[in-house]
Amino acid sequence: MFEPSSKPRLFALPPGADFAEELVRGLKSRLAGQPPEAMAKVELILNTRRMQRRIETIFDSHGAGFLPRIRLITDIADPVDLARLPKPVPALRRQLELAELVKGLIAADPSIAPRSAVYDLAQSLNALLDEMQAEGVAPDDIRALDVTDQSGHWERALRFLNIVTQYVDPDPESPDAATVKRLALEQRLQRWTHTPPDHPVIVAGSTGSRGLAFRLMTAVSRLPNGAVVLPGFDVDMPDHVWDTLRGDVKNTEAMQGEDHPQFRFARLMETLDIRNSDVAAWTDTPPPCPERNALVSLSLRPAPVTDQWLEDGPRLPSLENAIQSLTLLEAPHPRDEARAIALRLRHAAEDGVTAALITPDRMLTRRVTAMLDRWNILPDDSAGTPAQLTAPGRFLRHVVRMQAQGPTAEALLTILKNPLCHSGADRGQHLLWTAELELFIRDKGVPYPTLNRLKVWKKAEEAADWLGWIEAHLLQPSTDGSKGLSDHISHHLHHAEAICAGSTSEDASELWAKEAGKTCRSVCDTLLENAGFGGRMSVTDYADLFDTVLRGEEVRDRDAPHPRILIWGTIEARVMGADLVILGGLNEQVWPSVPAADPWLNRRLRQQAGLLLPERRIGLSAHDFQQAIGAKEVWLTRAERSDDAETVPSRWLNRLTNLMHGLPGQGGREALKHMKARGDHWLDLGKALEEPMHQPLARRPSPVPPVIARPTELSVTNIERLIRDPYAIYASKVLRLRMLNPIQHMPNPMARGILIHSVFEKFVSNTAKNPDAVTLDHLLETAKTVLDDTVPWPADRVQWRIRIEKIARWFIENERARRRDSQPVLFEKTGAIDLANAPFRVTAKADRIDINTLGQALVYDYKTGTAPSQERQKAFDVQLLVTAALVVEGGFKDISPRGVADARYISLSGEGNEVPAPLADCPPERVLAMLETLIAAYRDPDMGYTARNKMHKDSFGSDYDQLSRFGEWDVSDTAQKVFLS
Repeated sequence: MFEPSSKPRLFALPPGADFAEELVRGLKSRLAGQPPEAMAKVELILNTRRMQRRIETIFDSHGAGFLPRIRLITDIADPVDLARLPKPVPALRRQLELAELVKGLIAADPSIAPRSAVYDLAQSLNALLDEMQAEGVAPDDIRALDVTDQSGHWERALRFLNIVTQYVDPDPESPDAATVKRLALEQRLQRWTHTPPDHPVIVAGSTGSRGLAFRLMTAVSRLPNGAVVLPGFDVDMPDHVWDTLRGDVKNTEAMQGEDHPQFRFARLMETLDIRNSDVAAWTDTPPPCPERNALVSLSLRPAPVTDQWLEDGPRLPSLENAIQSLTLLEAPHPRDEARAIALRLRHAAEDGVTAALITPDRMLTRRVTAMLDRWNILPDDSAGTPAQLTAPGRFLRHVVRMQAQGPTAEALLTILKNPLCHSGADRGQHLLWTAELELFIRDKGVPYPTLNRLKVWKKAEEAADWLGWIEAHLLQPSTDGSKGLSDHISHHLHHAEAICAGSTSEDASELWAKEAGKTCRSVCDTLLENAGFGGRMSVTDYADLFDTVLRGEEVRDRDAPHPRILIWGTIEARVMGADLVILGGLNEQVWPSVPAADPWLNRRLRQQAGLLLPERRIGLSAHDFQQAIGAKEVWLTRAERSDDAETVPSRWLNRLTNLMHGLPGQGGREALKHMKARGDHWLDLGKALEEPMHQPLARRPSPVPPVIARPTELSVTNIERLIRDPYAIYASKVLRLRMLNPIQHMPNPMARGILIHSVFEKFVSNTAKNPDAVTLDHLLETAKTVLDDTVPWPADRVQWRIRIEKIARWFIENERARRRDSQPVLFEKTGAIDLANAPFRVTAKADRIDINTLGQALVYDYKTGTAPSQERQKAFDVQLLVTAALVVEGGFKDISPRGVADARYISLSGEGNEVPAPLADCPPERVLAMLETLIAAYRDPDMGYTARNKMHKDSFGSDYDQLSRFGEWDVSDTAQKVFLS
């Protein structure tokens, strides 16, 4: 198959070539004229499963024939060798063992990390140990690291690593998977050294970035019948630049060059002692656009030689051909970027061409997928869905989080509404009760549900069995006690299956159905099998562990996708081909991504140990970029701004545009304008697609309902609202709409006001007949009792108690003064009167009414906010004045009609103060006359309920601003009457 060679045999394909297609073509051309079975003797070693499937598909498309023996680099081991080696320890077992060590580390030094990071740290530590095996780094190499000039953190981390490496030193009886792969490969390579295979062996598609792959590639290239086929080999890069990269390979102390796309090939050639001229072309097929490959090659020159742009740039031909099928799209926002990409993919689907979006940005792919859904296009996404984001994964995580943190209203309803909850019999009744229970929780403000709190629900008796099922599986308080991992898993799955089955069934099969359910079940089974190595843990630790393990699994359970609209990660893109390639998310920290932080070894220590540097990943991303940009038609896209900040273009895009801008003689600046113009065209199309239809602005509403539909009773609070915002009365009393409270009741000014009201109401009522009990200690004791009984938020309980303590002394002094000539008689009582000139009732709830020694009433109203001034009371805030009028008219049943000596607001905010009502200026008879005039006006069939008629401040909000479309109009607009029937 190959000509004899004294040198290692390396072949390559240029950037932009369809690697899989050209690999098959080269195989067939070299075996042309040989018997059909010659292909079956070829051993083809690939680096990904997807590439294997692609090559098999290409062979199938060529008709009947033999296939080569295809293997993956990770499966290169001979079955006989594997049978002789010990069975590898499961990765989860090793992670659990490491987690126990990390727990001890954090217990000894809590400043290292929070306890919630135990399993993430164990996972990173496990990855480091696997990397040591793959790169051939022995534990002694770690122990020999010099940290004398490093900070204390790295010294402590290294000390811990030394303990770990001693504990997990390769055990011949229980090696990990990485050790088994390395040993099996070493045995096979040793056998090939003594007895080279007599059939062709080809390693194809790998860049040799990992130690295992690199050793295999160097060994195979030296075999008499062996060869290595490199992807995306830069044939345009001059010899002296290759020499610069080879110098970086030799100078390991400098730690330079690894971020260049061709660095790994330079390292391979240096190891094999060959030059770039010794690398032969695998096929004679030219790349789709040689001119663009030359431009990109120059733009990506290593940093030490970028000054050669000035020398080599002008030697480039006109850039017209290089950018003819190259589009640059710089969108204002990620949504605009995704929309333009989706439009182009839709256009490709219409034209019947294959189009692929390549990006490491999963948020961008989700946006594009969502936008393609409007045209019923489901792209073929090479990345599966993380198991934690599937329906069973979310459900299981919700259940365990509730067990760890205790039931909250939000968590309870999240589970009850989950499609997998109560998926057995009577799901319709379950959903009906869930909806009604949600309204109850919102209305009553139940932040932490218990069975006793839910028993006051009006449907509690009817739904008793259902509530019992909820209590048994969803309202159990969290437990902090530690127990074994197997107990946690059994408890978790028992409740999860019971919640899935429902209150009237035991069938939980829906939880484990389909591919997602099977994957989650497999995760749980694996956890159970290795539970003995997990030690004892709290339920919170178990929840963290479950999240970590579930996050590492992916599910591919998609409906039939579109055959020509593809989404690839950078790994899949290395071996695939498409007519249109869109490189999306070309921003720094996205492509290339920020190297993951290593809590165990910094960059210098990794270099000393012989481990992979963070720049390796950047270099691989650069190679992916160079390979993909060489395709037939290419889009380069980025968003100029993320959700919260401006972005920086990817370094490779920056280099390319800067180089083009500096080549006016080759038409670089004009070419760049044309690239951007093509992108702007699609941005404009996307903007036009979502341009809303023109609608005239809403006018300020003033609905005029028929008199019969208008309210015939209002509280004094609603009287104030009728004065300030009549539209709110129309919405609440005529349309009977009210604001929906949030699910999770949180502390807010209203809740604080109600609480403080209840504290002082209880204190005054308890001491009404015993003035001697009006003491500071009694008030503070009452406050503590009410707070402990009614406030479920510990932090706010403390803050509100401090607020009460701040005004308590002032209140006691003034209360004693009030008690000298009066006595409290009514608390939180509602009174009412019927107006004389209309069939209308006015009600008022009095916080407190005292009677003095002359038999006159004193009306008090507690305010936790700012008490209204007398001028405001005269015009708008009439609550206290109306309450006083009701006392005079005998509106309160528990006391006879009598005069009102005083009425005032008692402000319980700040240092405390009192604001009297202007009874002299607004006597009760005048207040009643005002009420009659106001109500008579709204009994007029032509009177409208104008929105925001006399708001105290324009900035004050109304519950019904959205309904009235406030913002499309303002308070200076004339109200538009709309007569309703």
